[in-house]
Amino acid sequence: MSDVTYYVALPFLTDEDGSPVAGAAEECQSSAAALRRAEMMSHGTGHTGAVAFSRSGDPMTGEFGDAKLLRSFGNVPEDLGTL
Repeated sequence: MSDVTYYVALPFLTDEDGSPVAGAAEECQSSAAALRRAEMMSHGTGHTGAVAFSRSGDPMTGEFGDAKLLRSFGNVPEDLGTL
């Protein structure tokens, strides 16, 4: 099977200590849809920001490359690799 690209919007919130935490990710149909959804999420109640990213790989083998940030909105962690 050939590689498939997934597009995702991911919101961020803060926990009781004020540290940023990832919310529930939403898969989107395209990069444009992920960008629109992430921007909307960044303005949601309790959300501090959101990111849109893509990830490509082979779902049959489970091998995926690193996520590629499309854009961030609002206040998100600088180091997204730790999530």
